[in-house]
Amino acid sequence: QARLVESGGGLVQAGGSLTLSCKASGVILSVFTGNTLGWYRQAPGNERELVASIIPGGSTNYADSVKGRFTISKDNVRRSVYLQMNSLKPEDTAVYYCSVGRQYWGQGTQVTVSS
Repeated sequence: QARLVESGGGLVQAGGSLTLSCKASGVILSVFTGNTLGWYRQAPGNERELVASIIPGGSTNYADSVKGRFTISKDNVRRSVYLQMNSLKPEDTAVYYCSVGRQYWGQGTQVTVSS
């Protein structure tokens, strides 16, 4: 059974940094390596939005609001995807979810940025 588990969320002051990790289990390697991996977030009252994605070839894409501050990366051997978040702002507060091909989703990890 496929499962994605996020970790690394927490409470941080504005200007701080966090690194989110997402570990996939029960997902065969070709599914992990052959799909776009993404980080999404959802703040209360808002729709879930794409934060960053990385395609199988390694090219990345970012929401305008996080460009220059967030970095997505992956480790195919470990079947893991990461989100390095720097210069965090209160508006980054949300539940962050990882996804494999928008078919598999984690349960989310809370990120709270205090002003």
